[in-house]
Amino acid sequence: MNKISLDSDDRPTTAVISCSVLEAEIEHFAANLEHIVRIENLEQGLHNEPTKLRNQLQEAIERIEEETPAETILLGYGLCSRGTEGVRTGRCRMIVPRAHDCITLLLGCKRRYAEYVAEHPGTYWYSPGWNKHHVPPGPERHEKIYREYREKYGEDDAEYLMETAEGWFSSYERAAYVDLGVGVTDEDLEYTCKCADWLGWTFDHQHGDPDLLKALLEGRWDSERFVVLRPGQTFRMTGDERVIEATDA
Repeated sequence: MNKISLDSDDRPTTAVISCSVLEAEIEHFAANLEHIVRIENLEQGLHNEPTKLRNQLQEAIERIEEETPAETILLGYGLCSRGTEGVRTGRCRMIVPRAHDCITLLLGCKRRYAEYVAEHPGTYWYSPGWNKHHVPPGPERHEKIYREYREKYGEDDAEYLMETAEGWFSSYERAAYVDLGVGVTDEDLEYTCKCADWLGWTFDHQHGDPDLLKALLEGRWDSERFVVLRPGQTFRMTGDERVIEATDA
């Protein structure tokens, strides 16, 4: 296993681009890391529009390269519906975790994520950042969307549209809340329990492992967990346990 591990004095000037779902966790674990000179958080939900995610991520990379002295850019993203594939730097090295999405970064290991999903395939994930930056499945989301439909289309059409909008709920049976001890509150856990109960799902609380996220921020980039890209390189999905690989294409 190839491994890059940098002493504090050798760490390059670094910028981080991340989904806002991980905003609190990244700010917490980066707080005392002087080599990190900038953190940019993009809006939650861009994985639902992969092309938009790719464009905004590329714009953020170019903005950082133009406006900061950063030598290295860290992505606080996984593949995220393949919306991160194809982005590349012009002059910076870029480090990308081998992860399908932010849940791997919260659980701390792609193997743990794969094993959990294999055992509980109908799992919908909640987290402090996920709950903060969007309205997850539950009674509040139902009321919000129903109100919008009713005001726009009327009562009868709203009922039909809600059945369509929430039809995918039947694919899930478990609400799993994962946290790194940052931003989690009793109220947030109770809220997620309430959502699970309303949906008829089982509730599970998973305590995450911060080591993957900390390794990303601290410069411990082993090849098992990270891809290190030269300027101009990008990455693509592999379809196997590696998740992603570097490519010059």
